[in-house]
Amino acid sequence: MFAGLMKARNKWLAIPCLIAGLSLTGCGGGGGVSVTVPPPSPGAAAKANHVVLVVLENTNYGSVVGSPDAPYLNSLIPQGALATNYYANVHPSIGNYFMLTAGQIPTINDAYTGSVSAPEIASEEMGAGKSWRVYAEGIPSIGYTGGDTGTYLKRHNPFAYFGDTVGTTAAAKNIVPFSQLASDSAATLPNFVMIVGNMYDDGHTCAPMAKVCNTATRLQQADNWLKTTLPQILSNPSFQSSGLLAVTFDESENELTNGGGQVATVLMGTNVKSGYEASGFYQHQSLLRLMLQAQGVNALPNAAAIAPDMGEVWK
Repeated sequence: MFAGLMKARNKWLAIPCLIAGLSLTGCGGGGGVSVTVPPPSPGAAAKANHVVLVVLENTNYGSVVGSPDAPYLNSLIPQGALATNYYANVHPSIGNYFMLTAGQIPTINDAYTGSVSAPEIASEEMGAGKSWRVYAEGIPSIGYTGGDTGTYLKRHNPFAYFGDTVGTTAAAKNIVPFSQLASDSAATLPNFVMIVGNMYDDGHTCAPMAKVCNTATRLQQADNWLKTTLPQILSNPSFQSSGLLAVTFDESENELTNGGGQVATVLMGTNVKSGYEASGFYQHQSLLRLMLQAQGVNALPNAAAIAPDMGEVWK
């Protein structure tokens, strides 16, 4: 198992240099490279002015899709697109969160205390003049980029590691307590939103009151949280006008296929096909590419620049 993890780790740590060899940037220090690519096709940009990402934890695809333990999430599938051939990149969690937002895996150590330099999704959003915000359950204050506290796990919030977030007070203020989502969702949403549940609500850990702790219990907790959280997004007028919601899982529970195992990924929004099954092979870097290009941001960080395009989900 360890050998498999290290193989996957080394593969994705090599991505910035691979991009450099294919395009126009030398491979040196820093956080990697950003490559500007043309839009997938004429008129393909700006499919969604508002993109929302929710990441749940540690569950196999087969435990989610069609499961009675996730009735709410399964109710969304017919309204959007289900990626049926989508895999996480590594185990454990932290590497997948970085691939989803930075297109690289600087570490697979969940106890990582370092920082990740640009480019990543925050720097690309800001460089394109877009707004962003992270709503994180359990953080003690606006702009908190410190370590675990209470039910909040830092490793589930990659923005707390980004150098241009941690080192800039104004940018760090885009990380706000989850409670602020209620008021913000009544107004215009930022262009990019990441919602970070606490360790119970994202399905990472069974809540203390759980009588039995197993996969079903964790998934039920997460599904109940989605049921109370996502309607705030889906009913928002700016999202309804031009929105994309992505719900995925960081990694599988107990298998290593393609590094992190097959995970359920559901997409829905204004321009997403309804009742569609996306059959292309995708991993987290493809979702990063999709989220940026949906907003017309074609400067793609690291592995996102060469990832398979998920454009089949668009109407």
